Amino acid sequence: MMCSLTRCGTDLVAAVRSKKRLPSLSRPARTSATGLDSLVVDLFPPTLAVFETFRAIPHAHDWLDRLPDLVDRYREQWQLKLGAPYEGGSCSWVAPVTRDDGSPAVLKITWPHREGRSEAEGLVRFGGRGAIRCFAYDTDDAAYLLERVEPGVKLGDADHLPAEDRLRIGTALLRELWSASVPEPGADTLVESLEAIMDFWADEAEERDQRLDHGYDPGVVALGLDVLRNYAKSASRQVLLHGDFNPGNILSSHREPWLTIDVKPMVGDPNYDPWPLVEQIDDPFRAADPALVRRRFQIVADDLGLDLQRMLTWGVGRKTEYALSAADEDRRGGAAHIRDARLLADLAGL
Repeated sequence: MMCSLTRCGTDLVAAVRSKKRLPSLSRPARTSATGLDSLVVDLFPPTLAVFETFRAIPHAHDWLDRLPDLVDRYREQWQLKLGAPYEGGSCSWVAPVTRDDGSPAVLKITWPHREGRSEAEGLVRFGGRGAIRCFAYDTDDAAYLLERVEPGVKLGDADHLPAEDRLRIGTALLRELWSASVPEPGADTLVESLEAIMDFWADEAEERDQRLDHGYDPGVVALGLDVLRNYAKSASRQVLLHGDFNPGNILSSHREPWLTIDVKPMVGDPNYDPWPLVEQIDDPFRAADPALVRRRFQIVADDLGLDLQRMLTWGVGRKTEYALSAADEDRRGGAAHIRDARLLADLAGL
């Protein structure tokens, strides 16, 4: 799932959705460590998704105002030549760069939020197995120098591949990711437990359920809220999770056929991780065919030795969270998420 206002931080839930105009952020770009290059690149076009996201949030304006200085600080500190930023990321400014030794990389400056704090530590733990490498980082500023993935075609856009083949590409990556070590108990780490993050999500979802007149099936909502609040506690196995394993975060690569980006590492139930992959590869819910949905989950469960019922049950919680988030942000689609949650609950025998 793409980074929504909600998933970018708790305080954004209560943000005022104003249309206050921000000062222009366009400026001549420093493209070398020593000064202005002959080619001027617009590093901060106002149409970037990150500006569209945070322009509507008054208390994020300070961070947006600081963004050009943050980019310049890490351009100089890490000796980078900057290219035009990528379109897309709603919570981060991301651009291709060239390092001082001529090698390609990516500079990423992220809105500081709870679920992103562990990105660098997670990438270090993954060690390039199934995920991009992290060359340098500053956790305080949420600044990261990352491996550039080329050609960078998203798995979700690889329509020339059958859906089941794409699912198996995903399972192969998850197998590699889950081989990483998890932090030892009591270790100094930014990687939180899935249980702690789900408590955080459950708090948000329960507050919305009580506050909003959403009109959803109360039985499904109650079941989904229970999953968010309690299900992580019953896991029999703990791995280092990717945390946002959707097909838009899986890119074609020269180093390996496919690599993952935008990790949000947590320690917890492996049955949690595959959900966005299954949901978003050729949308199995679109056909309203329970047998197709079950088959997609079964492929992943068989490949990874997972518990089909636990995977389906996590889907109930995730769909419920989506629906309540949509209602809170005045977005359409919440009722469809609840219908999907009901289908998943039926398949899981709940």
